[in-house]
Amino acid sequence: MGSYTQLTCNQRYHIYTFMKAGLFQTEIAKIIGVYKSTISRELKRNRGKKGYRPKQAHQFAIARRDKAQPRVTDKDWRMIEDLICLDWSPEQISDYCGKERELPISHEWIYQYIYRDKHNGGTLWKHLRCHKKRRKRYGSYEKRGQIPNRKWIEQRQQAVEDRSRLGDWEADTIIGKGKKGAIVTLVDRKSRFLRMGLVARRTKEAVAGKIISLLADLPVHTITCDNGKEFTDHEEFAKALGAEVYFAHPYASWERGTNENTNGLIRQYIPKNTKFSDLTCADMKFVENRLNTRPRKCLSFATPMVILNNHGCT
Repeated sequence: MGSYTQLTCNQRYHIYTFMKAGLFQTEIAKIIGVYKSTISRELKRNRGKKGYRPKQAHQFAIARRDKAQPRVTDKDWRMIEDLICLDWSPEQISDYCGKERELPISHEWIYQYIYRDKHNGGTLWKHLRCHKKRRKRYGSYEKRGQIPNRKWIEQRQQAVEDRSRLGDWEADTIIGKGKKGAIVTLVDRKSRFLRMGLVARRTKEAVAGKIISLLADLPVHTITCDNGKEFTDHEEFAKALGAEVYFAHPYASWERGTNENTNGLIRQYIPKNTKFSDLTCADMKFVENRLNTRPRKCLSFATPMVILNNHGCT
């Protein structure tokens, strides 16, 4: 089950719901993925006079955690603010402070600091991630035309599924305002390393050429695309890069989840309704650098750049 982690507010609401449904503590623990002792301790320590209520329980837990926090100096907070301004999340900052600065501070405390700053007119909150709506698909798949000689995603080698090597990429395009211009995005499944580039028109020729130029100096074994017509020239960039190209199934964006999630992170810097004609190659490099040097929880808080460097690929 892994090491102990503190319960989230969402997990406390699940505990409350399952208790009301009459489930035993052992069943609740199994469903939400924690130890039975965690559930038992939670119900004993964070119960109020009217029984266990998730919102109140979470407030009790945070208050107890804050009392146990070490003193954080003004100098520490200035360092934390610098990391926030680099768009690091509170969870990433918490991990960095604990490992590199010997300053154990919870991400909840950093969130509270950011919200107090917002209440006082500060702007730190603007560096937090935003929950994005699911990308809207216009029209039906049949209208997008057929791509010749496709190989479907289930034909990929097991190494791609296991993320056991560098060089297995996922590809997509982000469309500009008014469907004018596009950004080609490519994400390595193992390292989460990002390459991105502008194309004036989302044609198959422009996209194929951009993919070739973006990946020319990097390891490439496979590329997994969606079914957009811009990837019709897949055989051309496959040959140029010595790669195998595969396609996810229509309307199955989760089959390229790494790329989809990364596109969401890009939107923090290039929001919807942005005119891509106003963007430059320097803008692409800036966003690449921000995301490639940001620690990722899925990489045990290493950065994509470090993962790539450790394999001698940059």
